Amino acid sequence: QFPFGRRLPCDIYWHGVSFHDNNIFSGQVNKFPGMMETVRKITLSRAMRTMQDLFPLEYNFYPRSWILPEELPLFVAEVRVMKDSDPSWKPTFIVKPDGGCQGDGIYLIKDPSDIRLTGSIQSRPAVVQEYICKPLLVDKLKFDIRLYVLLKSLEPLEIYIAKDGLSRFCTEPYQEPTLKNLHQVFMHLTNYSLNIHSENFIHSDSVNTGSKRTFSSILCRLSSRGADVKKLWSDIISLVIKTIIALTPELKVYYQSDIPAGKPGPTCFQILGFDILLMKNLKPMLLEVNANPSMRIEHEQELSPGVFENVPSPVDEEVKVAVIRDTLRLVDPQKKKRKDAHNWIMFPRDSLLRAVGAFCIIWSMKDKQHKHHSLKLSLKLKFYLKLGSCPSLEHVPESSGSLLDAVPAERGPEAGLPSLCLKQVFPKYAKQFNYLRLVDRVAALFIRFLGVKGTTKLGPTGFRTFIRNCKLSNSNFSMAAVDILYIDITRRWNSMGIDHKESGMCLQAFVEAFFCLAQKKYKSLPLHEQVASLLEFCECHLAALAEKRLGWGWG
Repeated sequence: QFPFGRRLPCDIYWHGVSFHDNNIFSGQVNKFPGMMETVRKITLSRAMRTMQDLFPLEYNFYPRSWILPEELPLFVAEVRVMKDSDPSWKPTFIVKPDGGCQGDGIYLIKDPSDIRLTGSIQSRPAVVQEYICKPLLVDKLKFDIRLYVLLKSLEPLEIYIAKDGLSRFCTEPYQEPTLKNLHQVFMHLTNYSLNIHSENFIHSDSVNTGSKRTFSSILCRLSSRGADVKKLWSDIISLVIKTIIALTPELKVYYQSDIPAGKPGPTCFQILGFDILLMKNLKPMLLEVNANPSMRIEHEQELSPGVFENVPSPVDEEVKVAVIRDTLRLVDPQKKKRKDAHNWIMFPRDSLLRAVGAFCIIWSMKDKQHKHHSLKLSLKLKFYLKLGSCPSLEHVPESSGSLLDAVPAERGPEAGLPSLCLKQVFPKYAKQFNYLRLVDRVAALFIRFLGVKGTTKLGPTGFRTFIRNCKLSNSNFSMAAVDILYIDITRRWNSMGIDHKESGMCLQAFVEAFFCLAQKKYKSLPLHEQVASLLEFCECHLAALAEKRLGWGWG
């Protein structure tokens, strides 16, 4: 552990909070630049809304959302219209502070007028969402699912999902929201950090009981009742892939800023925590994405007033140990070297420690509490030696055409180890989802015209060059109109409090401008076809320009 960094190069750097915990120039680091900013509630809601505009049916797993304070008038107006059109509609909304975590600052309302406007909403922006009133209940309790997702690579995109997760329960029997029970957080909010303070919270030594259980135990229970567990997993995999597709454009802008193309630098991977709620009809709904999911495998137990000790948590250990262990197996830099050299070294079944010991892991935890528990997890020998596999996907019946194909058996030095609990879902299912990656292509255009390496904002000259090179100006759309479009959209996005460190047009503003251009050029088509058509038009002209310049070079 190196709290102040380390000068000697390493294979893997394990940061506690973000990519910028320490300056690194090579190897692999377990954080992507910009990930914390990208999965914040407001940024995530904007990304999901963009995808909902393009593909409303494919992205109906994210609740309808409004951003406060900027969209408060829109929120009030839309709710009034919906109530007028359907007087029987009795909605509940949940307000979540943008930078909040562990349930901090979350509250429920029945009417837009109930939003707490006492100055804090200006200094602490928030997202307000339609509350899911009919969740699936187990033992009359509401619960959510924490699934662990490994983003192993951004370019090319590579995604793995853990075959088991955690189910985190409320501690009071659920009732649909009323004015009388809106404040009962132990009934409505599934956050572990809140419910742990309830007198009804149950710490269990079993993965099947208590206030925190394995997701596989819930699946077994659902399967015994005749539920289509295979379809549920397929829907969850689809939700995860679509969410990552929505996030990658923003991540690529941050990535090129911190690790410019053509320069030596580290590669990145990251474990994300997906919080998912199951509706009564088993439809999974995305609640949020956590850039730094807790990896604690113990909980505090009060021995006497004010005196606590750390007690192992079998449920956390069952899931989290496998996730960390297999992440290290997947990113092991020696693995590729062995494969390339066909020089397999057989390790005894109980010595994964030696395999991962072939490279150096640097722990640089800045947050003291996070540091203590993450380091403790890393130092546990059973962390490396834990045997057994995650059962949840193994027990699902397989069939062709599903997103649940069998995982191939390990070969070589890992033959004696547990099968990977992380299942690759992308690029494995890329053909089914690549049509959704339109904003990725828009982001590629944005990055191409940024000009200055290390920046995340597009200046007016870069925007004009984009228009000119793609031949988008004409008699009906002059360069003066181009400048007005740039100024109007950039000014509006900057007024929303979007990153003022740099001046210029951010990616979200460029996406809006690109959609606007697509709608002008292809008026009769649906939005996703308009955007796809304009992308093909731009890419075709840029390819022709590159070929022309190549010809000049040869000449």
